[in-house]
Amino acid sequence: MNASASAPASSPASGPATRHDGALEKTHLRLGFVPLSDAAPLVAAKLLEFGHAHGLTLELVRQPSWAAVRDRLLSGELDAAHALYGLVYGVQLGLGGPQTDMAVLMVLNRNGQAITLSNRVAAALDEHGSLPAALATLGRRPVFAQTFPTGTHAMWLYYWLAAHGVHPLSDVTSVVIPPPQMVPSLADNELDGLCVGEPWNALAEARGVGRTAAYTSEVWPDHPEKVLASRRDFVERYPNTARALVRTMLEACRWLDEPPHRSDIARWLAQPELLGAPEAVIARRFGIGDQALQQPDARRLPMRFFAEGRVNVPVPSDGVWFLTQYERWGMIAPRDNYQAIAEAINQTALYEQAAAQMQVVVPSAAALAAPQTFIDGRVWDGNDPRGYVDGFDVKA
Repeated sequence: MNASASAPASSPASGPATRHDGALEKTHLRLGFVPLSDAAPLVAAKLLEFGHAHGLTLELVRQPSWAAVRDRLLSGELDAAHALYGLVYGVQLGLGGPQTDMAVLMVLNRNGQAITLSNRVAAALDEHGSLPAALATLGRRPVFAQTFPTGTHAMWLYYWLAAHGVHPLSDVTSVVIPPPQMVPSLADNELDGLCVGEPWNALAEARGVGRTAAYTSEVWPDHPEKVLASRRDFVERYPNTARALVRTMLEACRWLDEPPHRSDIARWLAQPELLGAPEAVIARRFGIGDQALQQPDARRLPMRFFAEGRVNVPVPSDGVWFLTQYERWGMIAPRDNYQAIAEAINQTALYEQAAAQMQVVVPSAAALAAPQTFIDGRVWDGNDPRGYVDGFDVKA
């Protein structure tokens, strides 16, 4: 594993490298990750060298922020990365940075994020019973943090605030903070709340500086979270390599969903060069350890990595949902091509090919498109994105 990036890994080239004999076009891959528990598939794949069986050597490169992941994917310093679902869509649309055609190779996990409130706001919420009343006790504009403007954490936070009668654009100040800096910022009284992946919510509670108010699986049960992302020209130039990488990550995700292995990954992730958080804190939100077993939180759906392959399909309608939220919050103008954008980004055919090679069953289209009910009672099925957006009362 590495801690910094150097020479470009897959800079755009003038000619195709595709091998029609099935051989890999590229065998050494540099993969970026941000210090979060859901980087586990990349960590397991590297430490157990799952890539070797598929002709790959993996190099993990820790990144300080999601902006760094974006920049190093675009520069070619990374071949692929553990990335926020919404980050990929934001780059595709050129929101807040350069526009580049992007690819989602597979989903790495579902669930596993949370919203944490400062102790002061959490206590006020207990006393007053509503989030607007609790925030009003501050006597100033509340400050909430998320990790990337178009990312999943921003969308979960905005949706949760709106569902509780707080407008995320006009009622609060939203700031971007890298995940490892969330707990120190909360401890320094710079934040009133935050949305981030684990283990940072669990660490805030362990250190007594905040309280988990909601799990993102309460916002959208079994929501897609991190994905294996690359530039689209990586897939076009190295399709055999891309399929081999998906096969490798499927093997890692399947390994992670076996309960005994959660203890192993918690121990490995605790290493300073990975997350640098206490093993017990990481384990708790994986649902292991004495405290987690004695005091399970019924509100939280488990972080899933595989679930017989149901986790991993890059379903275009999931991507369309993020586009509807960008429109809802005024980040993009209304469009009528959301499905086409999502189908170009989400490499569903490539994933299905790799899954078949691994004998991983791909759920039926009907199962993948089943309607899903959110925290506010709104139902999402992807068939009518225009009606879905127009139906929100709270929006930009």
